[in-house]
Amino acid sequence: MINHSVNNPGRDNAGAGAASILFSGDLVLDVADADYWLSGIAPAIHGADLAIGHLEVPHCHGGDELVGDVPAPGADPENLDAAARAGFRVLTLAGNHIADCGAEGIRQTIDRLDRLGIGHAGAGANLTAARAAAMTHCGDRRVAVLSYNCVGPEAAWATAGQPGCAYLPILTGDGSPVRPLAPLTVPAAAAVGMLHSDIAAVRAKAELVIVALHKGIVHTPARLATYERPLAQAAIDAGADVVISHHAHILRGIEFHRGRPIYHGLGNGCVVTRAFSSNQDHPARAEWSRRRRELFGFEPDPAYELAPFHPEAVHSMLGRLLWHPDGRIESGFVPVFVEPPGQPVLAGAGRAAQVCDYVARITLAAGLPALQFEPRADMVGVSCSAC
Repeated sequence: MINHSVNNPGRDNAGAGAASILFSGDLVLDVADADYWLSGIAPAIHGADLAIGHLEVPHCHGGDELVGDVPAPGADPENLDAAARAGFRVLTLAGNHIADCGAEGIRQTIDRLDRLGIGHAGAGANLTAARAAAMTHCGDRRVAVLSYNCVGPEAAWATAGQPGCAYLPILTGDGSPVRPLAPLTVPAAAAVGMLHSDIAAVRAKAELVIVALHKGIVHTPARLATYERPLAQAAIDAGADVVISHHAHILRGIEFHRGRPIYHGLGNGCVVTRAFSSNQDHPARAEWSRRRRELFGFEPDPAYELAPFHPEAVHSMLGRLLWHPDGRIESGFVPVFVEPPGQPVLAGAGRAAQVCDYVARITLAAGLPALQFEPRADMVGVSCSAC
């Protein structure tokens, strides 16, 4: 058992002159009282100099339902105000559900984020807008955030004349269209080219470049698809300083490439939704609720009514970096535990140790090098002597 206890990770705990940067996984806020659901992790978000989350679904009224995948419902646009109050300064948007309410859903979401002053990347009125970085700052240093969807569906991808999300094409093992359940195998050459082009475009404008990838195998412990490590490492090779990932709705391991951290899956940031209920009037969502139990071999705990995910998904994290004035990066995470019926909270000492043990175990199970964990007041420091 790794005995790590993390206190409130605020600015006062950062090293002298270092900026603290926090990352959350998927955010799905489509039930009432979003401020309450975020309140369990808000102290850590507020304590960071820069907090970045991933917005999984559109926040809109109306719109045209996307055909070709299981569509998520549009969430109340006012719930984005709660994300701003919680302390998020940038939200990445490139994912498999951001276009589920069509062009209007994307437009309303971006308009609301702009009014709130929340930076965003990964979706827009066309592919150029979707691939544009969110430019922000930590003190007097500039940060660029790029966001890409790696799992389809193609209907959600932006084109020169169509709204949608930015994407990195991944080859499928059998040549089938890309879908969230397709056998994705290796990054296409075009994906690596897009990373090099987009990172080069912002590298001269920013001292820190963060790449967010919506990738992975959903609802499955530990396992990484064969394309994930090569793609994340390609982003580092192209000049990214940090790679963060989401989509699987369960934690993934951490690795370092050329000394730079790769978070292969941050787990759920705050997912509270009734879209997975089998007792609803949307046939496709009700059917998916049934099928995913068969496909992935788990039965949700009925106590987690608003977050009925794999039982191991109760372990989560907020990725955390200390970015020093000389450019040095210290990497780690803040352990999070998801309480019934779905609220994430900063983990106390006992549960923090459980989360740390879980991260250590799934990192090894995924075939990644073993990690070293350092007990700290502000985070669990992570390093890798074999990387």
